[in-house]
Amino acid sequence: MDRGIDYIGKTVTVKMDRPLGSKHPKHGFYYLVNYGYLPNTTSGDGEELDAYVLGEFEPLETFTGKVIAVVHRLEEEDDKLVVVKEGKNYSNEQIEALVEFQEFCHPHTILR
Repeated sequence: MDRGIDYIGKTVTVKMDRPLGSKHPKHGFYYLVNYGYLPNTTSGDGEELDAYVLGEFEPLETFTGKVIAVVHRLEEEDDKLVVVKEGKNYSNEQIEALVEFQEFCHPHTILR
């Protein structure tokens, strides 16, 4: 199992399965950032490790960037990496605001 915290500071490539502006197939909300996963990884939920890509303002198929933080859900084993362009950074407050559209109903903490 891949732990999100182990990826902080590393460069990764995210494959988008829910690009910016797409609609969640089950819950109906729209993705306000690009959202995807790291191929060939396994998260605590048995799926690939998920990732939010911040600071990119068009729908993407893939993105290579640096992991600056992890959104760690407290009630489930489903870490979400926070990935940005090299040299960019976001505060915890900025990350919270940008991922609130999906994380508002999941108790979580941001790990650095």
